[in-house]
Amino acid sequence: MTLLVSVLPLLFTLTAAYKDPHYVNGHDTMVHLFEWKFKDIADECERFLGPMGYGGIQVSPIQENVIIASRPWFERYQPISYIWKTRSGNEQEFKDMVRRCNKANVRIYVDVVFNHMTGTHKNAIGTGGSKADTDNLDYPAVPYTAKDFHSRCEITDYSNTSNVRNCELLGLHDLDQSKENVREKIVEFLNAAVDAGVAGFRVDAAKHMWPEDLKVIYSRIKNLNTKHGFKPNSRPYIYQEVIDNGGEAIKKSEYEFASVTEFLYGRELGNALFGNNDLKWFNSWGEAWGLMPSNDALVFIDNHDTQRSSGTLTYKHSKLYKMGVAFMLAHPYGTPRVMSSYFFNDFNDSPPADSNGNLLSPTINNDDTCGNGWVCEHRWRQIYNMARFRVAVNGTMLNNWWDNGSNQIAFCRGNRGFIAINNNSWDLKKTFDSCLPPGKYCDVISGNLKNGRCTGKMVEVTSDKKLHIELLTNEQDGVIAIHVNARENS
Repeated sequence: MTLLVSVLPLLFTLTAAYKDPHYVNGHDTMVHLFEWKFKDIADECERFLGPMGYGGIQVSPIQENVIIASRPWFERYQPISYIWKTRSGNEQEFKDMVRRCNKANVRIYVDVVFNHMTGTHKNAIGTGGSKADTDNLDYPAVPYTAKDFHSRCEITDYSNTSNVRNCELLGLHDLDQSKENVREKIVEFLNAAVDAGVAGFRVDAAKHMWPEDLKVIYSRIKNLNTKHGFKPNSRPYIYQEVIDNGGEAIKKSEYEFASVTEFLYGRELGNALFGNNDLKWFNSWGEAWGLMPSNDALVFIDNHDTQRSSGTLTYKHSKLYKMGVAFMLAHPYGTPRVMSSYFFNDFNDSPPADSNGNLLSPTINNDDTCGNGWVCEHRWRQIYNMARFRVAVNGTMLNNWWDNGSNQIAFCRGNRGFIAINNNSWDLKKTFDSCLPPGKYCDVISGNLKNGRCTGKMVEVTSDKKLHIELLTNEQDGVIAIHVNARENS
């Protein structure tokens, strides 16, 4: 019995390792600032993300990549070395950004690519000036040679585990992570980022690497740097890209030793908001739907890959998209990540850049939205205020679920927050028993609390704890959300 008691804390620690994003108290929700420059990210931490209570940022890959003439976004996922120099900036700019963001109470997570190197451009010149003779599997700036890669073969059969993990994804040269030299180079790269103050990593193409190899690599990463405000012995937050839509040999459950990107989340929620399923069924949202355990899941409505695929809910479906993000940030399941995009028409479109391929900085409009080709969903009032809603309701459970048997739903988060969503073609007008204390609350979707007053809708909880809401189909938004941190002064 004594042995069992002593072992249980160790098992819990091993299970929980790599699954804490290490947000600063009073902060929550990750933002993917896709293709932003490091200096612009630092500025955004200080002027907006920190003050608004966002918890962290996923940044695009920091390692030197091949340059493709049209400068598509995916060139960032074709590394030729582990030198920190990309379109987003150099090593010094990256380190300065991490320092400034940590000081603003916003954590940084790096999108890291070590499943493969590039594979389509002989003697390609990278942003740091290195060359890679990729026909000969020679990457001198790492260095890697042919012995560090799996034998040349294409991925052709997703029912064959070895084919998926040992062959080349889209022709990209597949590193062999079982080789000690490869492990050493990867760990050296990751540890340098930890030294710089990052809080963790998104591991690109984790599905295409053997879980046992990843376990070894993760075990060799340093604890987070206490000089940047992390608690002693903190392990990095690691979330792995594993696309598991069912019907294939590789399962997301194989990677639960760290967190995993839950692709079913956005697919199912988008499918419902597009009208192909009823929102009433989301009263059991979570593991009952085949999703991973909540603590294991990094969740999102769309990401930089899926938003370029048909049938995905994105910024291009503005009203529905804001409804989806609002649900995600109000619901307790998973660790949510908000996408922050640039405008695009074609799959390969480059991020906003000048004629020389240099990234453009976003401009900030008077209403806090972005310009210069950037969408900046994280700056939409309906989204940043839901990030603040999530902070307000942290530590509470979902309760008081209501639905109309169709596509109107509402629920509480403890006695701290309430949200209602209308995806029907008719109005929602209803009086609810309130889970919030009596008072006048600002609907944070339609406005803000400013100088003690609501700039949008006001929802009153009466002394007998009733609240009446109206969500009309002709309104800009299909959501109402109130919480205890946004109350009018009495």
